Amino acid sequence: MTSTVDPISLPQRAASNDTEIDRAALARLLVEIARNVDPDHHARFDGVPTADRRMETLRQLLVGREISELSRVTHLLGEPEQLATAVGGVLPSAAARASHAQLGEALAPAVERAVQRSIQKSPRTLTDILYPVFLPAIRKSIGEKIDQTFQSLNETLRHIFTWHGLKWRFESWRTGASFSEVVLKHSLVYRVEHVFLISRNSGLLIAHVTADNATSEDPQLISSMLSAIQDFVKDSFNEKEQSSLDTIRFGDLRLWSEVGQFATLVSVIRGNPPEELHEIVRDVLLRIHEESSEALGEFDGDGSQLAGVEAQLQTCVELKQEESNQGFPWLVVAVAVLFLSLAGGWFFLSWQSGQRWQAYVSRLGTQPGIIVSEQKIRYGQFYIAGLRDPLAADPQSLLSGTQVDPARVHSQWQFYQSLEPEFVLKRLTASLAPPDSVRLSIVNDRIVAEGEAPATWIKRAQAAAQQLSAGGPVFDISRVRDVSPEEREAERWQAYVSRLGAQPGIIVAEQKIRDGQFYIAGLRDPLGADPQSLLSGTQIDPARVHSQWQFYQSLEPAFVLKRLMASLYPPDTVRLSIVNDRIVAEGEAPDTWIDRARAAARQLSAGGPEFDISKVRDVSPEARAAEHWQYYVSRLEAQSGIIVAQQTARGGHFYISGLRDPLAADPQALLSGTEVDPARVHAQWQFYQSLEPEFVLKRLTASLTPPKSVLLSIVQGRIVVVGEAPVGWINRARAAAEQLSADGVVLDVSQLRELNLAELNHLREAIQATDIFFYSGKAVPGPEQTPVLDRLADQLKEFAQSARKSGVTARFMLTGHSDGTGRETANVSISAARAEAVRALLNRRGVAPELLLVRGAGTFEPVVPENSQTGSSTNRRVSVTVNLD
Repeated sequence: MTSTVDPISLPQRAASNDTEIDRAALARLLVEIARNVDPDHHARFDGVPTADRRMETLRQLLVGREISELSRVTHLLGEPEQLATAVGGVLPSAAARASHAQLGEALAPAVERAVQRSIQKSPRTLTDILYPVFLPAIRKSIGEKIDQTFQSLNETLRHIFTWHGLKWRFESWRTGASFSEVVLKHSLVYRVEHVFLISRNSGLLIAHVTADNATSEDPQLISSMLSAIQDFVKDSFNEKEQSSLDTIRFGDLRLWSEVGQFATLVSVIRGNPPEELHEIVRDVLLRIHEESSEALGEFDGDGSQLAGVEAQLQTCVELKQEESNQGFPWLVVAVAVLFLSLAGGWFFLSWQSGQRWQAYVSRLGTQPGIIVSEQKIRYGQFYIAGLRDPLAADPQSLLSGTQVDPARVHSQWQFYQSLEPEFVLKRLTASLAPPDSVRLSIVNDRIVAEGEAPATWIKRAQAAAQQLSAGGPVFDISRVRDVSPEEREAERWQAYVSRLGAQPGIIVAEQKIRDGQFYIAGLRDPLGADPQSLLSGTQIDPARVHSQWQFYQSLEPAFVLKRLMASLYPPDTVRLSIVNDRIVAEGEAPDTWIDRARAAARQLSAGGPEFDISKVRDVSPEARAAEHWQYYVSRLEAQSGIIVAQQTARGGHFYISGLRDPLAADPQALLSGTEVDPARVHAQWQFYQSLEPEFVLKRLTASLTPPKSVLLSIVQGRIVVVGEAPVGWINRARAAAEQLSADGVVLDVSQLRELNLAELNHLREAIQATDIFFYSGKAVPGPEQTPVLDRLADQLKEFAQSARKSGVTARFMLTGHSDGTGRETANVSISAARAEAVRALLNRRGVAPELLLVRGAGTFEPVVPENSQTGSSTNRRVSVTVNLD
């Protein structure tokens, strides 16, 4: 079935020209189209005809497909999963084709909300994402800041005490800049000579700018070398791709490298640049990337699209700081000197003022009644505060003489009551108003009141003493006497009782005052003072005193002495006295009086004084004889070599026995002068050898007969032998020392030296080689022996004289010998006779007989064997032996 649609006729009207359209006709046409597109629309328009069915057909032909697509899209929007699949398929290509500005504006809200939700849900995720990006940048920034700080600190410290530092400090004060900034401004002199912009992808040189008067080689070559150095370091040390070489220093040149996204900016700097230059170069590199990011990323050697880069780089080479060539800053020095002079003067005046103030504060601190709690100096003014007693010195008056301006002193004192004794004394004097009879004074930090005062004043003083603050001085009123009548009488009574108590022989047992009467009781020795008589001068009425005394015998030495004097009636030759609480009798008295005194001493009560009569000598004949005998015995006991074993006096006779050394003094001779009758003395002594050194020395001298060259003496209880002696005598002395050591006596012979007899030895040998020969059976030598005897006599006399000069005594032993014929007894007799005959012959020739000793040896000492006639005649001889003592 086909439908026919009537064509739509467009109403037209004549136009004024070819380009004009009938607007009313066009409006009606559009309304008609709208009615046909939407059959449900029943709007009515004035002057517009109703919908035509033909328009429905036209609508289907024109927009039927679009209507079906819109229905599908509407259904797709109602299903989220299908919509997400459809959008995911077309979103990448749409995002790639869309412009960056439109895409950013469209995605920005969604991305922001997504990022916010992600951060709220898990903040660490964003931190992990940004950590690799921001950490190197933060580390580098912190490192540069630290380097910048250390550079500033080093330069400041290096110039702080120099003339430049003084000049720069003045400049800092004048300009308002910090001192470190001024130091860096003048000390960091540098110049940027070259700037290279190098592509990171290819290493090609993008741009190069050179400062004036700066020389260099081929920029392309330098760029390639820098890139090669960067790659070498990365490859050699396995550095990360993001890392780069920051600084290269060679002599006075520094190469600073700043890395960007697509390019690296390398600055060649001569001198000592500040660390802030890093930020300037980095800002230039960022501006280049912002303006030419795409061109830098696509750079392949053609720099036509980067023409404006060199202008940016030119700002870097213009960076420099030249050293100031100004002359010596005399003005700065003068200003500094003036400033230092003024500052020094100000400091001196401030110090002097402070010293004066401290002296004033110290003076205040030593003032009693003033406590300084706080003091300070601020802006030339002095402030002080503390506590002050109203009675203390005025702090304002103490300023005089301190040269401290009173107008600059601001004081604040709080009044208080000091507990120092002088202030407490002043207050007590003012409050108590003591009478003239009372004196208040300070004794060892105590306030002491002395004198007499009424009871009312004493009570007020006691109350004041109790009210004194703890920690304050003690108020002692114990020395103030109450002057009321009752107290006066009580004082007098106590003085009387004290006087009684001090009297020997009186013991006060009880005393009291009652109803104006005085009562006292105790013990009294009849020899003591009368208590009634002691009342005189005490101003006590005897009629008011009631006493009750019990008699007793006092054991005080004075009363015992009186009683002994009364009972013993000592003779005039005896004196009794008190010595150290002992009664001592001294002098002479008959034995009868001594016996009575001893009996009295035994009868003295226990606890009483001792009665010593040991110094009273008995003047009876028997006593005198006993005294003389004891004196004699004491004299004997003091003698060396005498030991008294027993002594008695019996029946008028004296008996004594003991030990006596024969060398000691004679006991009988010691009786002389003792007034002891020798006829009444019976002594019995046993002889013994005393080991006392003086007796041992006497015996040694007698037995050893030491030569003149030897001295025996006693040194500290030891017998010491000193000198020179012959060997024989020394041996005898040593033997004696060994015998004495067994008895405990020391004989020291260590200082004995052997006598040097070298001169006598030759003569001694000649004498001992001489023999006097005899005929058989003869006791007298033949005439042929006369020359031998003469020569021998001369030799003996010469030897004896030389020995005496040497301090020794020579003795000659003449030994007679016989041959073997005959009886032995006859031979001994004839040998002795021959020795006697030779001694007589030598004596005739002038040899002293005491020097010659003889003995007969018989046949016992033959000089040769008797096997011939010659042997027999040789043995018939007298030999000579020399001995030295």
